[in-house]
Amino acid sequence: MSLEIVVVHPDLLGTYGDGGNGVVLAQRARWRGIAAELVDATSGEALPTGDLYCLGGGEDAAQTASAERLRDEGALERAVGRGAVVLAVCAGYQILGTSFAGADGRAISGVGLLDVRTVKGNGRRAVGELLAEPADGRLPQLTGFENHGGLTIRGPDVAPLAEVAAGVGNGDGTEGAVFGRVIGTYLHGPALARNPALADLLLSWATGRRLEPLDDAEEAALREERIAAVRERRLRHRVRYELGSSS
Repeated sequence: MSLEIVVVHPDLLGTYGDGGNGVVLAQRARWRGIAAELVDATSGEALPTGDLYCLGGGEDAAQTASAERLRDEGALERAVGRGAVVLAVCAGYQILGTSFAGADGRAISGVGLLDVRTVKGNGRRAVGELLAEPADGRLPQLTGFENHGGLTIRGPDVAPLAEVAAGVGNGDGTEGAVFGRVIGTYLHGPALARNPALADLLLSWATGRRLEPLDDAEEAALREERIAAVRERRLRHRVRYELGSSS
């Protein structure tokens, strides 16, 4: 078996290094003896046929350009219709929705693979570490960092990826969205480097088989370091608040 893993529009959606998700997927497949080809599909070329697609974060103008290209081409929708798996992060997540807010706040049509819409938030931009507890118990706690100014509203048939333990996520206490084999999330990191179990879930969907476990000692150490840092920061904030309240 051979997998084709496509990083979508890295020239537009490459601000936060989310292209690393494709690298992680390809390497974790190869470690298991599964041939994997990693393809960077820039916005000036037709989106190739693939088994697994990754979209990343980008700035407002680049996000709009990517959405327009994907809408006009229709290749990503056709791929999902054939059973392809999609992971979309931040701007990519918003692009997969029905609409998102442009730089001026105007609603811009998305691809419509997820029944979510994103509007501009009223408060401070969501910047910092994000921890979330997966909603269905298939995955361990998710870790990453977020940097976005949007609030994402899910439709009734779209499940959240997780419940927020620290950070903002969608803005309603949930993080990300899942529909079929399409996942949207605000987790940068890259997300799959921090969350190898999520990478393996995507690979299992793409291959249609149960995967043998890998030695993830280094990944586990990274996860624990980042999760512990968030817990420590939350503890310090709570202590300062309690001290301030008692003075």
